[in-house]
Amino acid sequence: MAKKQFKAESKRLLGLMIDSIYTHKEIFLRELISNASDAIDKLCYQSLTEGNTGLDRSDFFIRVSADKDARTLTVSDNGLGMSDEDLDSNLGVIARSGSLSFKEGMDKEAAAGEDIDVIGQFGVGFYSAFMVAEKVEVVSKKYGSEAAWRWESSGADGYTIKPCEKEDRGTDIILTLKPDTEEEKYSEFLEDWRLRSLIKKYSDYVRYPIKMGEETVNSMVPIWQRSKAEASDEDCVKFYKEKFYDMDDPVKVIRVSAEGSVSYRALLFIPAKAPFNYYSRDYEAGLQLYSSGVLIMDKCTDLLPECFRFVRGVVDSPDLSLNISRELLQHDRQLKIIAANLEKRVKKELKDLMTDAPEQYDSFYKEFGLQLKYGLLNNYGEKRELLQDLLLFYSSTQEKAVSLKEYADAMPQEQKYIYYACGDSISRLAGLPQAEPVREKGWAILYLTDEVDEFVMNMLGTYEEKELKNVISADLGLGEEGEKEKLEAQEKANEDLLSFVKDTLEGAVSSVKLSGSLRSAPVCLGTQGEITLEMEKYFASIPGSGEKIKAERVLELNPSHPAFESLVRAWAGDQEKAAKYAKLLYYEALLYAGLSIPDPADFAGLVTELMV
Repeated sequence: MAKKQFKAESKRLLGLMIDSIYTHKEIFLRELISNASDAIDKLCYQSLTEGNTGLDRSDFFIRVSADKDARTLTVSDNGLGMSDEDLDSNLGVIARSGSLSFKEGMDKEAAAGEDIDVIGQFGVGFYSAFMVAEKVEVVSKKYGSEAAWRWESSGADGYTIKPCEKEDRGTDIILTLKPDTEEEKYSEFLEDWRLRSLIKKYSDYVRYPIKMGEETVNSMVPIWQRSKAEASDEDCVKFYKEKFYDMDDPVKVIRVSAEGSVSYRALLFIPAKAPFNYYSRDYEAGLQLYSSGVLIMDKCTDLLPECFRFVRGVVDSPDLSLNISRELLQHDRQLKIIAANLEKRVKKELKDLMTDAPEQYDSFYKEFGLQLKYGLLNNYGEKRELLQDLLLFYSSTQEKAVSLKEYADAMPQEQKYIYYACGDSISRLAGLPQAEPVREKGWAILYLTDEVDEFVMNMLGTYEEKELKNVISADLGLGEEGEKEKLEAQEKANEDLLSFVKDTLEGAVSSVKLSGSLRSAPVCLGTQGEITLEMEKYFASIPGSGEKIKAERVLELNPSHPAFESLVRAWAGDQEKAAKYAKLLYYEALLYAGLSIPDPADFAGLVTELMV
């Protein structure tokens, strides 16, 4: 029989597909198995609509077999099969999908309630075989026909169709693999272990048995397609630990079954522990994405926002619009709907965990709280509303981590602000001089010890219309009438002394002023401008950040403290001694702020000298 030619555009598409469309050559096996599953589905549908009860669905199967000596790999099914016309129309024009035409022509009412779901839609997957094969043969016998046909091609040079012998209905796709090269080892697709691993990876949940020899390799019915009666939470936990190689039980199992404009099922898990590389660039986030039980993407990052990248699990939908190779998703409405719904569901589950099992949530937060904070900062606070109620901060009065809502609900009526302090440890923040006026009131202060906390509070700004206020702020909203005027008068009276202290410190501070918030401490170190001391520390910790960003430091003196009175007396009678006092007070302010003293020897010498 004369060789037929692919159409010109099909030739170009075949070359493009083999070289460019598929990222991994191993995908070909997934495509051929999906086509085999479609062929069986078509026969099931035909028997349903024609009222033929002679077919037993339990007899359907797909078989994968390899012959190392002949270098052939065969994928067989006992589905509908194809006539010579079917072979010519379906395999002679690339990107003409017989499955898609079949799906569009299905009687949806007749198929209602039946487990029929044709996977293939683009008619390209079959030709992925040419990525690994130098010759492809298709031997097929259509159900109800006595004739069998052989389609054969070695690629873009064309194909032949001729009669052949085949005992049973169905289709055999026989690949003669390319010779091995230094770059590509096609022989790996003849190895039993490799074929099994690819079937488990991509086609484990195809609904028909995939056999190698007498063994069924695939699981067929995925756990996320089963009801709670069929698969308990304990079964799901076991699946999670085996699937994601985690020794610890997850803190939450989330099942989703959605019908409507987009139908999908999801089985999600919130881990108890962060993987060792979670906060590194090496960690790969994303959910496994399936379409009708066939793995499409192992790490789909579009299904959950970055702030929830710790969630693991699977999503399976027959409604997704896939691109020609099924390896990439079109960014369409269906995907966005699924992602939006999963985002809401994960937040709800975390909120329920916080309310119903606070100790568990606290444990989860210690592992992933930093991720939630980074997520809030991303894209200029885009996820602020989503995340603000999931954050926890240590409360000075309750002596435990609380949410912003818990803090706000406990606020006395006269308290206007939500107060917080940032530093490297709770113990240091508990002794922060600037916090004394708030502590005197008996009001709670949120102690924040993560590097990003101050940025988070700046991004939030307010919570339930209450301003978030750093205790190092110049105005804590606590001053009595006339107190500000009194402080301004004291500063004016001591203007020359404050200038003397600033000059003595030789550029270490931008200004020196009197403080109205200090109580027992003689001094503290504040800032002016947008950059605080904690921000300065954060920027300094970033490697390779070039010129370091510095805060404008302000030395604040307590005019009511005996140390200030000693400074005033020394300045009036012994300015050399006053200069030593000024340096000593600055060093003390650095220690309060958790900063290192630039000249420890000078500090030690001053202490000793003033003692004797």
